[in-house]
Amino acid sequence: MIDISRRNLLQLMGAAAFAGPMAMMSKAYAARDKELNILCWEGYNSAQVLDPFRAKEGATVKAESLTNDPTMINRLRAGETNIWDLINVNNPWARKVMWPAHLIKPLPKAEFEPFFDKMLPQFKPPYRWAMSEDGKELLGMAQRFGPYSFVVNTDKISRKTAEEQGWNLFNDASLAGKYGILESDDWNVFNIFLIAGIDPFKTHNDAEMKLFNETAVRVFKGAKMVGDIATMNQALVSGEIDLHMTGGTYSVSPARADGYENLRAVTPLKGPINGLGGVSWIEITSTVNNPQLSPLATEFLKYVQAPDVAHTVAFAEGTYNPVAQMGNPKCFELFTKEQLVAIQWDSLEEEMARSAEYDIVPDYDKALDLMTAAKRLRG
Repeated sequence: MIDISRRNLLQLMGAAAFAGPMAMMSKAYAARDKELNILCWEGYNSAQVLDPFRAKEGATVKAESLTNDPTMINRLRAGETNIWDLINVNNPWARKVMWPAHLIKPLPKAEFEPFFDKMLPQFKPPYRWAMSEDGKELLGMAQRFGPYSFVVNTDKISRKTAEEQGWNLFNDASLAGKYGILESDDWNVFNIFLIAGIDPFKTHNDAEMKLFNETAVRVFKGAKMVGDIATMNQALVSGEIDLHMTGGTYSVSPARADGYENLRAVTPLKGPINGLGGVSWIEITSTVNNPQLSPLATEFLKYVQAPDVAHTVAFAEGTYNPVAQMGNPKCFELFTKEQLVAIQWDSLEEEMARSAEYDIVPDYDKALDLMTAAKRLRG
């Protein structure tokens, strides 16, 4: 019989008590070795993108697609950091909101910053939107991007006219009933401000908010329809509408890929954001501050940097878009002439140059309430 003193017994009991939770934690982490959950814009949830990764890793990968950045971020705020491993949203949210709110984790710079060297020139490291405000932390990886203002049928409204008149097209009473509005709350808030001649990305006074409200009521009242991307493209093709807001390469590319090259995303030549006429978006994908973050999160971020996978991401089912990895010749050469036409590669550089980058509207909630009320008035 082994003689165990009271002190030794307490030590053993303490070790067992400590080992219990640690064993459970170890088991939980091990269970996540083959599990990955992604909250994203559409494209990254495509089987074309995910199935090869699933097969390569022998993993269960789940992806949920939403069409609104604030909604995705609010999901994390509500406690879903325990669910998601990666979040894919537009450029300002990682740097300005998610990192300060401790919703995401930084990436190892030495491991991931070299990927930026192979991207298009505007993404060379240190790329501003991928970094923390102090420049010390790498917060995510860039991939898809593009200008996003409105779309016209150039058989009805020429590209030249659309670029020169810009947002005033939606102030033209003769076009009432001839345009659609794509369902995308944050972008529509931007664009109602722009139609009103107001910079959306500053704090607005009462007079500006009054003008925003009046513009929202008029624009929604004059719309032929409000709907999704497929609805807008079908209506453009059929001639039911001549143009729609919000829209860009992201929304019109499927129709262009089907041969409707008369449908074109347009960026106005000038506008109220320091003279810039449009708004562009750049997606940043970050690792969530999940206490049991899957090790596959960083593996997936590396996986989508490969030239062939980046090309698949660019042309994943749903919408087609330029990707930062097109700066790598091995990626660029995978794009056919028809695919470059679909994503309007011919004008991409100039349209990005006359676009302000997606940013956060300081009084977004108030503007959204006004716009939602204006939408309800349509009946």
